[in-house]
Parts: sequence; structure tokens; C-alpha cells
Amino acid sequence: MIPLHDDNPTQGTPVVTMIFIGICVAVFLYQVNLPQHAATLFTFQYGAIPAIVFNQASLPEEAVAIPAALTLVTSMFLHGSWMHLLGNMLYLWIFGNNIEDVMGHTKFVLFYVLSGILAALSHALTDPSSQIPMVGASGAISAVLGAYILLFPHAHVLVLLPMIGMTRVAAGIVLGMWFMTQLISGGMSVGATGGGVAFFAHIGGFIAGMALIGLFKRKDVRFFAPGRSRWSS
Repeated sequence: MIPLHDDNPTQGTPVVTMIFIGICVAVFLYQVNLPQHAATLFTFQYGAIPAIVFNQASLPEEAVAIPAALTLVTSMFLHGSWMHLLGNMLYLWIFGNNIEDVMGHTKFVLFYVLSGILAALSHALTDPSSQIPMVGASGAISAVLGAYILLFPHAHVLVLLPMIGMTRVAAGIVLGMWFMTQLISGGMSVGATGGGVAFFAHIGGFIAGMALIGLFKRKDVRFFAPGRSRWSS
């Protein structure tokens, strides 16, 4: 089930959402144009490495660019491949604008960064000794999804279903199924070695978004809003 669009109009321009997307794209373009060794070093310098964050290992002094704690933030703007980048940016564009709309620009920045940090820590705590860099915006975007499901579960999302085509599905179903997939995949990944998808960052981010949205949304925005449609005839 691939989301393509939602029918949830906004009142303002999602400036921060667009800036975050622009930064992620710019950083990725910078990454892919580096020589292979430099690109690998860049990932180790700015990705979040659990063992280094928890002071169980360290990079060579000449490879250290920023304090380890700051990599929990910088890692949100790195991606491992074009598909990784495009998938994350698609979800951020579809769902981020509405969450920014109900918070305002400044609060959305704080919500996104804080949730992204909590998401990264959720994954890091599953294997504190791991020396594999975590990269990607998906933890913070998962928080956006967690906030969205509480605010707009009745909004309709245009999705692409393999072998079926495009159809509209309630956001609560789309995001609920997405979260269940993360829980199942996360459970299956326990004990696995090597890199892969940071499912527990997705799970932690989603829960963080649900927990924090009440503190960050405007007081006039209520939970479980009825659906609104820009496609109504």
C-alpha cells in the first residue's frame, strides 16, 4: 500500500516541511557525489552510531567531526539510497504539511527534531554496542505519522495497491497497517546482525509522535477530526 496523496487541506504553506525535504535532498546529492571513501567517512561522521553515542566505542580522532550526541540530529538528514530518500520524502510531503499546519513552523521544528532523537535512541537501545551508523529521516517522519493518526484518522489517502490500482483509504487504516507492519518486522529483526531497516526507530518515533502531539498542537485543534475533502464534488 503506497500512499500518493491525502485529501486533508491545509491553511498555510508548509515552509518547514519543504525546508526539511530540501535539506535531505541537498545532503544526499552531496553524499552521492563524494568519492566512495569520503562518502563512507561522511556517513560515519554524521550518522548516529549507537556504540559511540553510548560511549562504548570511538572514532579515530581525525574522523570526528561533531560531538556524538549531535549525530542523533544530523543522522536525520542522511540517507542510504535513492529509494530510501524518495520513500521518506514522499511520506513527509503527504503527512508533514498537516502536522506543521496544526503546530506552526517553530513548534513543528521542535517536534520533528525531538521525535527524531527519541526514535534514534529507541533503535540504539536495542543494540547499544552496534557500530553500524543509523541514517534517515524515517524516525522523525514516523512521529509525524503517529501524530496524524490521532488528529486525522478519517482523512482519506489515495493509495496504490499492487495488482489493484489506486483507491482511497482512511488514514487510520493506512497508518495503522503501516505501524503493525513495523511491529511485526521489528519483532522478526530482534537478534539479527548487520545493517538493515531500523524498525525500532519507526516504532519509537510513531509512539513519540502520539505522546507529544497533545503538547505541540494548537489548543483549538481537536483529536479525531472528521474527514475533509478537496475532492468532494
